[in-house]
Amino acid sequence: MSPPHEFHAPAERRKRLFIFAGLWVTVAVILLAFRQVLLPFAGAMLIAYLVHPLVGRITRMKVAGHHVPRWVAILLIYALFFLGVYLFFIAMVPQLYRELARISRDGLAFANSLTPERVQALAGRAETWLQANGIPVAIATPDEVAPSSGLALNLEKFIQDAATHLAALARENLGNIVNVSRDIITAVVAGVFMLFFILMVAAFFSIDAHPILRYFTSLVPSEYTADTQRLLERIDRSLSGVVRGQVTICLVNGVLTLVGLLLFGVKFAFLLATVATVFSLIPIFGTILSSVPIVLIALADGFQKGFAILLWIIGIHALEAYFLNPKIMGSAARIHPVIVAFSLIAGERLFGLVGALFAVPVASLVVACFDYARLKAQPDPVPVSVKLELLEPETASGSENEL
Repeated sequence: MSPPHEFHAPAERRKRLFIFAGLWVTVAVILLAFRQVLLPFAGAMLIAYLVHPLVGRITRMKVAGHHVPRWVAILLIYALFFLGVYLFFIAMVPQLYRELARISRDGLAFANSLTPERVQALAGRAETWLQANGIPVAIATPDEVAPSSGLALNLEKFIQDAATHLAALARENLGNIVNVSRDIITAVVAGVFMLFFILMVAAFFSIDAHPILRYFTSLVPSEYTADTQRLLERIDRSLSGVVRGQVTICLVNGVLTLVGLLLFGVKFAFLLATVATVFSLIPIFGTILSSVPIVLIALADGFQKGFAILLWIIGIHALEAYFLNPKIMGSAARIHPVIVAFSLIAGERLFGLVGALFAVPVASLVVACFDYARLKAQPDPVPVSVKLELLEPETASGSENEL
């Protein structure tokens, strides 16, 4: 006859599993109920994860025979961050301001130069080019008669209508300038407050990273602890490439873009390089969107310059695809471009630009969990850890960046 505790073991195990499931459901319900306020905390978690390896390196240093405390390491990182921001404002903001002022002056001068005679001359050149290439479009002006066949466009009337609408829009909003200024000041103050709030929460996450991780690990049954640890290591390898790797590649992309713009003498180099750096945070689409204005502005100075800067941009992205991505991100962090595109579109449709920024990290987390579950469900008796080593030989030694 079997001992009584053997009959109670399955029931006890089911009871524990139900309790753990209830705890996770409670956490999910709380997060869903307060989803409107999760964005600052998600940003703080990303910042804490981003600086975690640097915090670890600093805390391993010894000063007077004692390790540097985590809070000191975080304060040191924040001090370096604000120093970098200050140097950026000192060095780059005047350049950006001058380029924005130059854009305004050039735009105003171009608008004032659009006399009827010049519009007619531009229309004539454009119409000649279109007809020479077999496109039956007449860019007609009041002095010309539209053809009986093909398309016709009164360019002068189109420009006049656009200028009239812009002037009317400016007059409508001119009386509301006080409210607009107040909204801008309010938005700036709120943004600064939110930045310091996110940095403060990120500091709390960084200081208590290990206790937080141990607490959430305790919400998993003990028999699944080994699987949980391996899954966390896999998620860390994936996220470290997507988050830290993308930021590193973003900075490299911005620097190389600035070098190319200065080398070829493209106008508004600092402004365009800043836009390229920021947009590089969004994979695929950000790169395309930032490249279009660069090529167009270069083409305004001549076809050769536009073609040269296009080749430079293609070279940067080839370097990124074939060298930087494998070296910085590694194979564990690479996600198929189709999944990246799907996650970006889904994130933008659901949560706007912020959703697009968080889309790829979330997708990498989901893909890591999905792949681990797929390997775990294989009928092959080879352990999951061995499968992961076979799948990712270059990362099998583990990750020193685990949170």
